Amino acid sequence: MTDPGQGVYAPVVRERSAGYPMATGAVRLTRIHTRRQLTLWAWPGDVQDAVLIVSELVTNAVHHGRKAGHELWLRLAVLEDASLLIDVSDPVEAFAGFGAHPEPAEGGERGRGLRLVRDLGGEITWFLRRHRGKTVRVRLAPGGPVPPPGRGGGAFRPLV
Repeated sequence: MTDPGQGVYAPVVRERSAGYPMATGAVRLTRIHTRRQLTLWAWPGDVQDAVLIVSELVTNAVHHGRKAGHELWLRLAVLEDASLLIDVSDPVEAFAGFGAHPEPAEGGERGRGLRLVRDLGGEITWFLRRHRGKTVRVRLAPGGPVPPPGRGGGAFRPLV
């Protein structure tokens, strides 16, 4: 577990969360919903990168966090400093190999998701949700790599 306090971040100015079925169709739905929500909020970051990050996290949840009778949850939150928090929660408490950065198999389709998230500037952490699994969190700054908490970044002014 890398984020026991679940991070110290700027205050949340906009937030949306929803549950999705633990099925591959959830990946497409979360991409559509993320693109629509960030566009409606006029989030100043790269919406396509955020959508790709959501897609990777939801794909991981569907493949590694599936448990009968449960669903996954997606939370999007824009912070006062305009950073975006992307939380994907699933019912499995384990996160095998989180700290490892192995090379993906040659020609294989798996093993690239978290590396891609990091390459897009996402700061990845995770934490347990008592008796309910885990949440994988990515913090994405609107203009590139995330500044350390408490430093940098202009204030986000939501459109009214």
